[in-house]
Amino acid sequence: MHARLLACLDSELQASSGLSLPDYEVLVHLSEAEGQRMRMSDLAEHLDISPSGLTRRLDGLVAAGLVDRVQCPEDRRGSFAVLTRLGYGRLSEAAPEHAAQVRRHFADRLTRRQLTSLAEAMEALGAGGAGCTSGAREDGGVPGAGEPD
Repeated sequence: MHARLLACLDSELQASSGLSLPDYEVLVHLSEAEGQRMRMSDLAEHLDISPSGLTRRLDGLVAAGLVDRVQCPEDRRGSFAVLTRLGYGRLSEAAPEHAAQVRRHFADRLTRRQLTSLAEAMEALGAGGAGCTSGAREDGGVPGAGEPD
């Protein structure tokens, strides 16, 4: 289901804005970063992709003028991905329609109670940190066996 939802959102985002969902995600991360720039290694980590995967992803964004690559002045081995004015403009144009698409295909299909339960579950998953664990629960319970309703 997750893959179908992402494919649907990607298709609609491309049709409405010309941006793929992965490209949109890059632009969002850069727009939220201080100075609208991030070290390439940090951006790759945030996107959970390899540095070479990020390089390939940025190639199209750089060619389209949405992102620039800038050498790091303190460390000549490193570089920044920087959101351009054009990139910010494209993101600003795409965001309202993309938000409507997410609501239509996801949030509007759930009741308030379901959304609350989902938010609580996501918070619990995030509370353990981003690292992978052995699957053991701190309370000694069986992984995957939630509390009774």
